[in-house]
Amino acid sequence: MTMRISDPTRREVLAGLGASAAGLIVGGAGPSVTAQLALQARLATLALRSGQPATPIWELAAVSHLGDVRLKRFDRCEVVFRNDLPVPLAPVWYGLHGPATSDPLRGRAPAAPATTEISNISMPSAGILLADFRLFEGSLKQPARPLPIIAAETSHVAVDRDEILLIEEWRLWPDGTAVPAGQDPKDTTPLYTVNGKTSFELSAAARERLRLRFINGSQRTVLAIKLESHEVRVMALDGQPAEPFPARNGALVLAPGARADAFVDAAASAPFLLHDGKEARQVGNLTISGKLERAPLSPPQPLPSNDLPEKLDLRGALRFDVALGAADSGWARPATFSTASAPAFRAKTGRTVVLALQNPAPVTTVFHLHGHPFRLLDKLDDGWKPYWLDTLAIEPGQTQRIAFAATSPGRWLIESVVTDWAAPRLVRWYGVE
Repeated sequence: MTMRISDPTRREVLAGLGASAAGLIVGGAGPSVTAQLALQARLATLALRSGQPATPIWELAAVSHLGDVRLKRFDRCEVVFRNDLPVPLAPVWYGLHGPATSDPLRGRAPAAPATTEISNISMPSAGILLADFRLFEGSLKQPARPLPIIAAETSHVAVDRDEILLIEEWRLWPDGTAVPAGQDPKDTTPLYTVNGKTSFELSAAARERLRLRFINGSQRTVLAIKLESHEVRVMALDGQPAEPFPARNGALVLAPGARADAFVDAAASAPFLLHDGKEARQVGNLTISGKLERAPLSPPQPLPSNDLPEKLDLRGALRFDVALGAADSGWARPATFSTASAPAFRAKTGRTVVLALQNPAPVTTVFHLHGHPFRLLDKLDDGWKPYWLDTLAIEPGQTQRIAFAATSPGRWLIESVVTDWAAPRLVRWYGVE
């Protein structure tokens, strides 16, 4: 995914914006720092409709990188964040589990306009991360684009190509301007982009093995993405390796904020189809060049482990019921959230936690757990699915049970939002002690 770079701003950031008097240092930068990342919250535009002016948006840009942001597992990264937008903001890191996560709602104020902040984050796991402003959507004046970040495995993964596909949803008025999530979308039309383009083109040689990193960057909609005429083999979900399995009917179903790594052995030119629950539409193409002269590839091996526990103690687990977004149940909008509020639950470090997530809403609700990946339990609560998640869509009136090992002490957020563009995002917190 290509980001636009403003050279003067890039030079300014890399020259040491963190040294300005307005800067805030969060955690010291010591000799263990192995990577640098300069981020900027800034104004931008996207050409979403032919013949109309470009749509104003806000974006989180990596001004230290000319292309995709790719770090490595175990990197300790110094992050210089410059806020050049007119409201307080800070990146929120989705998929960055562990005590080094910088979370602006857990006791640290976001960066004020025209200020710079330096922080350190570590990468305990390989996988797809998403840096985003969605927790601040109540103050956003324009729709905001997230920033995918890849933490690469420390060992070689046998693929020919590694591509990010960031899927985004926009709600456009007739004049081509867009409405941010959380606001009334009356008289708007939905439009979807892949890597900022309304028609995404990917080329490959015959029988190349592609690692496609799909990200549902939309704010409210559960999406299904399918590459026609190909087997799509799921290798990881929400940044954590899975036991490889074929996607049902070749389609990946992703909740807002969810990510999936899929391996595809390129065989023939084919369209990418996107379904938003109402209709299917073509959003891109895979174009194959050359002949199928290369021998068929053997099935892929699982991705290297991120050292998550192989087993969870369900019999001795702490169990809690959590009603998502229910009235008078402790949920708050991010703008009014405080850790002085009552927690959704507390757990001792090292315990297994089982949550019964209840969706009382008449529409699908999306749940996100910060701080820990979780297993989706089987209906009989006697096992789990062969993958880890941090985001889950729960259908109306349904209850889903999840389990995780409480390994990271601290206060962590949970999020709940119904799949309605105008609905507010809600948060609570839980404690690991």
